[in-house]
Order: sequence, then C-alpha cells, then structure tokens
Amino acid sequence: MSMTKPNIGLISTGLLMGLILSSIDQTIVSTAMPTITKQLQGMSLYSWVFSIYMLTSTVTMPIYGKLADIFGRRKMYLIGLFLFLAASVLCGNAGSINELILYRGIQGLGAGALMPITFTIVGDIYPPEIRGKFMGLFGTVFAISSIVGPALGGFIVGNMEWGWIFFINLPIGALVFFIIVTTLKENLGHEKHSIDWLGAVTFIVAIVTILLALVLVGNDQGTGIHYSWDSPQIIGLSSIGSVLLALFLWIEMKAKEPIIPLSIFKIRIIAFGNLAGFFMSAGMFGAIVYIPLFVQDVIGVNPSVTGYILTPLMLSVVVSTTIGGRLMSKVSYRMILVPSMTLMAVGFFLLSQMSADTTKFQIILYMIITGLGMGAVYPTLGTAAQSAVDLKTRGVATSTSQFFRSIGGTIGVSVLGSLLTQRMASGNELSYSLDSVFFVGFIFVCIGLIGCVCMGNARLVAKKRNSS
Repeated sequence: MSMTKPNIGLISTGLLMGLILSSIDQTIVSTAMPTITKQLQGMSLYSWVFSIYMLTSTVTMPIYGKLADIFGRRKMYLIGLFLFLAASVLCGNAGSINELILYRGIQGLGAGALMPITFTIVGDIYPPEIRGKFMGLFGTVFAISSIVGPALGGFIVGNMEWGWIFFINLPIGALVFFIIVTTLKENLGHEKHSIDWLGAVTFIVAIVTILLALVLVGNDQGTGIHYSWDSPQIIGLSSIGSVLLALFLWIEMKAKEPIIPLSIFKIRIIAFGNLAGFFMSAGMFGAIVYIPLFVQDVIGVNPSVTGYILTPLMLSVVVSTTIGGRLMSKVSYRMILVPSMTLMAVGFFLLSQMSADTTKFQIILYMIITGLGMGAVYPTLGTAAQSAVDLKTRGVATSTSQFFRSIGGTIGVSVLGSLLTQRMASGNELSYSLDSVFFVGFIFVCIGLIGCVCMGNARLVAKKRNSS
C-alpha cells in the first residue's frame, strides 16, 4: 500500500475536526447527563452511558488498526466515522435510558476508529521531522476539548433540547466525511489477505469481559450495581477474561495474519512505550477524576465552578504538548519522555501531600506542574511507535499504542476508585483517603518513567529504518 500525493492541508484539517468530534463528545455528554437521566428516568444506569462507550471504543482500536493495514486507512476511517454519526442521530432521539446506552455502544464502535487511524494517516503523509509538530497539535485539541466541552454541554442543555449534544456532531462530521472522501487517496496492493476472525472475536470477548469486571468493581458510581474485588461475579469475569486472553495469544502465534502481530512487542520502543503509556494513563486519569473531588469536598470550592477546576491543568498540557511537538524533530524521544514523566511524578507527589489546609494557589501550582509533565507524553509515545515499524504495520503499531493507553486509564480509575472506597470504609477522612489515591498514582507514573528509560534511543532506530 502506498499513499498518493495528497492535499495535506485539507486532510490535516479534516483529521483535526474528526478528533474534535471524538475528544469533545465525552465532556459534552458528562455535563448534560444529569439532565438526560432525569428526563429519561434512568439515574440507576447513569454511568453505563459512559462505560459502554468506553468498552466498545477501547476494544475495537487494535482491530481497526489491523484492518486499516489490510484494506486502507481511508476506508476504515470512513466506516468508523459513519458509525459514529449514525449513532449520534440515534442517541439524540433515544426515548429511554436503555436505548441511549445501546446507541452509545454503537457510537463507541465508530469512535474506536477515529483516533488510531487519524494518527496512522499522519504517520503516512508526514515525514518524521514534521510529524511531531502535528502530533503535538492533535494533543492540544484534546486538552482544549476538555475545557470547551463542559461549557458547550452546559449551554446546549440550558438553551436547547438535550438531543443537540449529539446532533451537533452531524454538520462537523459530514464535512469531515466529504474532505476525507475527496482528498485522501491510496494505492492499495492486490495481494490476498486472510483475516484472523477467530482472533478478533476472542480478543473482543476477552477484553470486554475484563473491562466489564473493572466497571462493576469498587464503589457504586450511579450504576446501581457494584461488587467487591473478591466477589464471585468479579472473580468469574476476571477468570474468564484471563483464559480468553491466553487463548487469544495462542491464536495469534498460529494465525497467518494475526490481528495483533506479537512480533511487534519484540521491538523495544513499542514494548516499553506501551508499558509507559499504560501506567502514565492510569495515573493521569486518577488526577482528572479525583482533583475536582478534592477541591470541592475538601477545600470547599463552589460546585458551580467544578467543571472549570481542571483548567490550569489542561492549559499547561497545551503548552507542553506544543513544545514537545517541536522538540521531536530535534532530540530523541527519550529526551522528551524522561523529563516529562519526571515532572509528572513530581506533580503527583505534591498532590499526595495535600490536606484540608492546602491553599487554592498551591493546588493550581501542583496542577500546572502535573500538566506540564503530561502534555508531551502522549504524542511522543505515538510518534515513537510509528517510527519503529514500516508502512505495512503502522496501523497496528499506532492502534495498539492507543489501546494500551486507553485500557490503562480504565484500569487506573477502577483501582484508584476501589482504593478510595476501602479507605473511606475504614473510617478515614476524605482528604487522607485522596492522599492515598494520589500516592498510588505517583507510583503508576514512576513505573511509566522506568518504561520510558528502557525504550532506548528510539530516534536512532527510526533513522536506521528510514535509511534502509
């Protein structure tokens, strides 16, 4: 497969708009959900609107990556975008909470294609020395979406029917669809491929089972259903998922064209980069989820401004993302990742020292330090993964990197949430319980830092590959 000379400016614009859709969707929905669940009388299933989206989008990422390597980036991107937009229409017209959950699952199936294939296309159309700048730009989109999303969701719910939080996707998505159809061209080879359907199905069931266990464990977050770690339900789901995951690995070793070629994990950059991304996400989402809880319930900030509490964190992410993107063409990936993860670890350690006496200025400072560490990590890890493989496996490498980060965040939130519940049940005050949560997040980030150190000189590997 090879790419024709594209209109790079238009393609980049279309891809950025597509990322805005997928990244801003969750933050808009989170703001509107109290109103939606009240009208649909579905408070007991509140968090499933988010959980099902996370389940379906996460599990399909590696599969979309492999299919993009076989059938082309353009075709698989458009399929994912169509599913996302069609489900947006269904979500906006949902008449019950059960319908909304079902349609959000379909929407997640589409969203699973948008991010990994977007980054794969960037790797195809840009040379390595320019790729980092655009990866940084995409990282900035995510951070800005986290700030704009809650405000936009609140405006829509306050002034329009709640269905418009989904309908707003349609004009933007239609324009993205048109841009990609008309500007992105590929020359696909004519070789025959065998699709590893058995591996794909086994992988989906294994990961969904494991993620379902993580969603159901720990504290009740509005689902009406929750279990302890040692309950028969969680043990059963985890055991089934683990057995199926082992079966999937065996299938992949035998498959002619595996969904996830295990050989890519022999590449040091990818193996340790995925480890770093997993634990960095586990820590990062701990900060995003629990800083607002600390600021509101311990410090006493007015709940009406809770949606804007993370603004200092996200603005500092924008700054470091931009700087990291520019540095990628000048220094090794490890030279960016190690200082970034170190700064993030420092930020988490400071967060773990907070108490009821911590001032608002201190919290803002801690968030800025943490955000400056976060910003450059994601785009650098993605670019490093792409640099380690050739064009034929770039989709798999990119989507697998995204997958490990996504599932890392899911597991991190579940583990930290369970820790918080246990600490609270033991009679600890919320401030002391959250200190433990942030300290475990600090440990997660430190493990990610070790992964970054072990990646080796990824820049040197990329140069050797490009010259060969």
